[in-house]
Amino acid sequence: MGGPSTVKETGEFLYNLFSDGDLIPFGRFQPYIARFIAKRRTPMIEQRYDQIGGGSPIRKWSELQVETVCKRLDEIMPETAPHLPYVAFRYANPLTAETYKQMLKDGVTRAVAFSQYPQFSYSTTASSINDLYRTAKKVDPSHRIAWSVIDRWPQHPCLVDSFARHIQDSLMKFPEEVRNQVVILFSAHSLPLTVINRGDAYPAEVAATVYAVMQKLKFQNPYRLTWQSQVGPMPWMGPQTKDIAKKLLEGSHVPGIVTVPIAFTSDHIETLHEIDIELKDELAEPERLVRCESLNGDPKFLEGLADLVRDHLKSGQLYSEQLPLDYKLGRAHNVFGDPSDFFGRRTT
Repeated sequence: MGGPSTVKETGEFLYNLFSDGDLIPFGRFQPYIARFIAKRRTPMIEQRYDQIGGGSPIRKWSELQVETVCKRLDEIMPETAPHLPYVAFRYANPLTAETYKQMLKDGVTRAVAFSQYPQFSYSTTASSINDLYRTAKKVDPSHRIAWSVIDRWPQHPCLVDSFARHIQDSLMKFPEEVRNQVVILFSAHSLPLTVINRGDAYPAEVAATVYAVMQKLKFQNPYRLTWQSQVGPMPWMGPQTKDIAKKLLEGSHVPGIVTVPIAFTSDHIETLHEIDIELKDELAEPERLVRCESLNGDPKFLEGLADLVRDHLKSGQLYSEQLPLDYKLGRAHNVFGDPSDFFGRRTT
């Protein structure tokens, strides 16, 4: 999704977000509702970005991640070097159109769209793919750039192993005699039930990541998967992270909680404010809640990302086997009917 790098970009970011019918469908009144919601929420969200340092760090982390991955790819895949790093966000600068135009200017003819949503949802990953497709129709009608996409990677070792290591580091902050009783609370961004009820893959893929991480940890701690960041009055997936955290810490003998932002690969407002500030402010004993460090610039994680891209390039696969079904069940305007209409056919 991206995030406003400065506080003054917040209003535009929120308008772009609520204008996205692939994420939150408001129908033909989408632009008007988006403008109303963005105007109403901007002052509050600006204040939150002020509290976490004056903007979102997601661009900084995304640029570091892609630059590091490309440097490693140059080493392990010299036959396709040089590998050029780009960042494209759905709702914040650099927007997809801006990045696409720069790629054309740089003479790029082959590109991999690498979703930093490890778990697929039509509202997130597909929304970004749809944005890429619509942008290509406008700025690259002759298809000078041939695209493939890494559209999901919920159980890739780089993701699972990195989260397991970070959770182990967090558990070490609790006394040894109670360490195995600490609850691991995995938290992912919630989605409206209207999206989930269409057959969206997101809940299953987030759960798959959680289970793989717990397998790596040998299920030594009790755990649950919860959801955060609900917006608006419509029904969203639950239970909410804050509700479960408060219940566990205020109404039981749980020695502590480690919260794990399992659907995010870097810090942003949902970790730095929603968990670190808002959630802790609601707890009587906030010191009993420890947030697992986000993946951010973890060297082993970034090394694994490069390996993932290498394997994708060598496979010749243009998109996952699941993506066609995602597009049969998803709902959006001005998009292709099947991924092969944009990404083409398998190259090997």
